Amino acid sequence: MAKQFPEEDKSYEDEKMTVTMTLDDGEEVTCGIVTILSMDERDYIVLLPLDENGDNEDGEVWIYRYSENENDPNEEPTIEFIDDEDEYERISDVFDEYLDTVEFDEIISSEEDPE
Repeated sequence: MAKQFPEEDKSYEDEKMTVTMTLDDGEEVTCGIVTILSMDERDYIVLLPLDENGDNEDGEVWIYRYSENENDPNEEPTIEFIDDEDEYERISDVFDEYLDTVEFDEIISSEEDPE
């Protein structure tokens, strides 16, 4: 259902992979890559915008369509704005389900590793 960078068992905190996004006003924002999700045979990337200290205080995420050129692995991936509200709502629901799974896995993991 979901692909995660860099390994499925690594969280964002363990290995911070980032991309720099250029906004419409020219501002550049560094974003952490949270995960890549699949829905309806398309991939979507979930980004966590970071401040100048590498933090995100409000938990807001940005979701974009994501694709890679299978014929040229050296080509930069494509990130595309989702302008269809229905599509955005559906992938947001998929992300919510992903978060529920991650939270459940963390609860199970913490119960197995008593401190």
